[in-house]
Amino acid sequence: MSLTRRGFIGAAGALTSLTLWPNLGIAAANDTRMLVVLLRGGVDGLHVVVPRNDPAYARLRGSLVPADARAVDADFSLHPSLSFAHELYGRKQLLPVVAIAPPYRQRSHFEAQDCLENGTARPGGISTGWLNRCVSAMAGSEALSLTTVMPLIMRGPGDATTWSPPLPEEVNPVLLQRLQTLYAADPKLAGSFARAVESQDMEMSGGKGGRLPQALASAAAFMAKTDGPRIAFVEDSGWDTHSNQAAVLTRKLKELDAGLRAFHDGMTPFWSRTVVVVLSEFGRTAAANGTGGTDHGTGGIALLAGGAVKGGRIAGDWPGLAQGALNEGRDLRATSDTRALLKGVLASHLRVPESALETKVFPDSRDVRAIEGLLL
Repeated sequence: MSLTRRGFIGAAGALTSLTLWPNLGIAAANDTRMLVVLLRGGVDGLHVVVPRNDPAYARLRGSLVPADARAVDADFSLHPSLSFAHELYGRKQLLPVVAIAPPYRQRSHFEAQDCLENGTARPGGISTGWLNRCVSAMAGSEALSLTTVMPLIMRGPGDATTWSPPLPEEVNPVLLQRLQTLYAADPKLAGSFARAVESQDMEMSGGKGGRLPQALASAAAFMAKTDGPRIAFVEDSGWDTHSNQAAVLTRKLKELDAGLRAFHDGMTPFWSRTVVVVLSEFGRTAAANGTGGTDHGTGGIALLAGGAVKGGRIAGDWPGLAQGALNEGRDLRATSDTRALLKGVLASHLRVPESALETKVFPDSRDVRAIEGLLL
């Protein structure tokens, strides 16, 4: 089948009601685990999951096409930094979802993250977070946010606490992004700056791969306990790649990959009953810009990982990168609503009732049908 307009499982809007549960015993079903990882900055999904056979991809990306990407099927590859993720895909425990985004369709980080975290159709739609409201809908459950302050996604009436891992201090990634734009314009300094950033990250991480792997290892230490939290949240910044994207994402995706491995290794007792949901607020432009990066876009990527995931395939409805298929002539068009993905996971994995999903967890979302077939 041609990659252009290729249809995969899970296109929102053509799905049946949420009536099927995993074939688990009651005790096991009530002891599942879910970790949400938010990558702030707008991850370039076209760099993570490479549509190598889309005829427009190489023309739009030029030198940004990742070399030595790891094939996962006839049409897509994973970025070469994602070695453990590729291994999980081979075990059918990784499910990438392409062309997905929250209902927000503009390009502001703050508004997009607000929309993604509050779980409504617009920024400022509600003052609490969908993940906290999910906890509230699950009697007797608790959640842990591994952050210095309680993020919007975890605010609300549900039983949620924060724990800040004793991670080393580093330069604010937003400042680094701004400096990268300046240094990228100077061919004599761009390379040196990139190497300095990488060197700092290695020094700060003590050779352990950065902040994200340590945070994910800490999440596993809590969640792998018999009485540990069923839901946890981890965030990471620095994914806003306006310049020098190839080097930045090579490093950042290595950190994400190392984090997935650390979480997997720490969750051995519960891995078969675990789902990891990796999200970002939006994608990037289809074409590279003039500084070796990409700008804010719409359609992005989500990843599901875990022993409970029905992986080893690509999910989503791929719209293609032809000029006429792009959103506003510049972005990968989003064909699935992030809420549809989350509904599918929460219903089948955490047994949140459909009525609660439509009215409480994701208010006024009756028209957003859950993506089914995501989990075992």
